[in-house]
Amino acid sequence: MENFTPYSALLGGALIGAAATLMLWVNGRITGISGILGGVLFPAQTDTLWRILFIAGLLSGAIVYTLINGSPIELQIQATPLLTIVAGFLVGFGTRLGSGCTSGHGICGIARVSKRSFAATAVFMTTAIITVFLVRHALGDS
Repeated sequence: MENFTPYSALLGGALIGAAATLMLWVNGRITGISGILGGVLFPAQTDTLWRILFIAGLLSGAIVYTLINGSPIELQIQATPLLTIVAGFLVGFGTRLGSGCTSGHGICGIARVSKRSFAATAVFMTTAIITVFLVRHALGDS
């Protein structure tokens, strides 16, 4: 974690909180990314335009960063492509099973003092801690 600075983390958290609040005030919607993306992939309503624009805004953040910084963010993925695809499907399955993702439950749900979101976030975090422990320590892949 050599790139961590508390100021950028604080700014990022404030921007995420402001965006989630603005989404709730303007659209009356929770900023759950899996639900927004699910509404684009499997449209059941007539509100796909704002969902597409929201996802485009998320993706444009990386483009704006690249333009400002002069080079893209350097990613180092240590998993095989197959493992990455399997992990993606497991995350998708988990968000369906948990009726939401970390942004919907962990940010918006906890802010709304939702008991279901507190439980879901506890499960997310516990699973993440156990997974990191198993992969990095028990399996010796540190």
